[in-house]
Amino acid sequence: MSGGFSVAVVGGGAAAVCFLDALAHTGHTGGTLTVFEPSPHLWRGRPYQVDADTLTINMVPADMSVRAGDPGHFAYWLAGRDRVTGQPTAADPYSGATFAPRTVYGEYLEQTAYAAMGILRRRGWRVDLIGAPITSASRCAQRVMLQTKDGRARVFDYAVLAVGRGAPQDVYSLDGADGYIPDPYPAVDRLHAIGMDDHVAVLGSGLTAVDTVRYLAAMGHQGGITLVSRHGVLPAVRQEPADFQVRHATQPRMQALAAQGGEFRLADLLDIFRKELADAGSDPQTVTREIASIFAENPVARLRRQLSLVDSPDLGLRILQRAIPDVGPDLWPLLRDTDKTQLLHTHTRTLMSLCCPMPPASAALLLDLADRGQLDIRCGLRHVQPEGTNSFTLTTRTGAFHADRIVNTISASRQRIPHGAQRLVTSLLRSRNAVANPYGGLMIERATSRLTVAAQPDPRLYALGDLAAGALLFTWGIPSLVDRARDITEAIGAHHQAVLQTPELLSA
Repeated sequence: MSGGFSVAVVGGGAAAVCFLDALAHTGHTGGTLTVFEPSPHLWRGRPYQVDADTLTINMVPADMSVRAGDPGHFAYWLAGRDRVTGQPTAADPYSGATFAPRTVYGEYLEQTAYAAMGILRRRGWRVDLIGAPITSASRCAQRVMLQTKDGRARVFDYAVLAVGRGAPQDVYSLDGADGYIPDPYPAVDRLHAIGMDDHVAVLGSGLTAVDTVRYLAAMGHQGGITLVSRHGVLPAVRQEPADFQVRHATQPRMQALAAQGGEFRLADLLDIFRKELADAGSDPQTVTREIASIFAENPVARLRRQLSLVDSPDLGLRILQRAIPDVGPDLWPLLRDTDKTQLLHTHTRTLMSLCCPMPPASAALLLDLADRGQLDIRCGLRHVQPEGTNSFTLTTRTGAFHADRIVNTISASRQRIPHGAQRLVTSLLRSRNAVANPYGGLMIERATSRLTVAAQPDPRLYALGDLAAGALLFTWGIPSLVDRARDITEAIGAHHQAVLQTPELLSA
């Protein structure tokens, strides 16, 4: 296939790696690729920096491959690394599954990115890495003009905005307070100053909060640890892998529904999942009870019960955990606005807990700390007040308690543009090259991830990752990034071919 076009990628994290790998495995030749990434953690992003081995990813290798159509790519790389280092990646003792250290996954991202760059260069591409942030973007005739912080402007045929999610949200305005740690990653740098006997309050109760507890425990922390949040809902416990095939809640089916147009109701989705569970011999009431228990059940009791079900033969939760992230991007645009609002405001925490579970070993550690009285899990957080040097009062609906240190793990809001990308996004909005999505991020075309204004997709501008959150629902997981990266490379290739065949399209 003919090449000759130029493409810029704004951001150099995991999303960019997925795009580079997808681009390298197309037939495009002789183009130019420029990646803009100001941070020193090129390709690793925020979660996969060089860090302690005790912090692991929460998905099995098959779900972490960046190679489209090749779920074994990361597993094969990991096995090769294990042979070279002579240190096999330990399996989870409760499920037998492998959860690689985050820092090792960062190595995989780095090596995959540089391998993709090598392929592109051998195919005649020029590849440039620029360590400067992009502060503005605009359409310039048939091209895209990007401007860096130093005022330099460059033009490209296509631009892919892969800016990432950003750091945890400072909901309680604690920035600058003594003893406040705004982001736990990398833990070896951010958490090393915590005293062994300090009482640590961790804001949030998701996977990053679990990582924080794991690191403190591994370092031999002796003081109390309190996970405190509005809901006090922990991630579910991942069950051992099982071999099954999703038959109804599939990407092709959702894509076919999208092609037909019309609206889709939550009730329709529930009907599909009931059929899915019935075909798998699973009792739908098992999943229904699990959903109903999330806010009602004591978090420690829920953790203990779920850990006891790691080897459950019932496939209900496994089906949910695989199908929802897979079909979410295709399903979300079909839903009525009322259903979208209900999902975001009522069921987000439920979806995150069930579809982003923790490894069983993490659950066992939390249970052990709770049983020994070192870990407490509280909900109903209302206020956090600094009281001086390394002293805070946290108020919940059941009372107040004190902490010496606070670690913030609260996920960034879907509606919140990452701090480093605010000037860029503002420039797009002001120039009317983008429109804010009321559900978060920017308006995009589902099938291609093109930025869309007045229902017109722009074939030159694309969003990959959280800038597409309002349009796709699930944007943060590697499988979603892989699928969208493939969509984007195919869309760019199709448009470029159309331009070559129909020159008047150069004005588009």
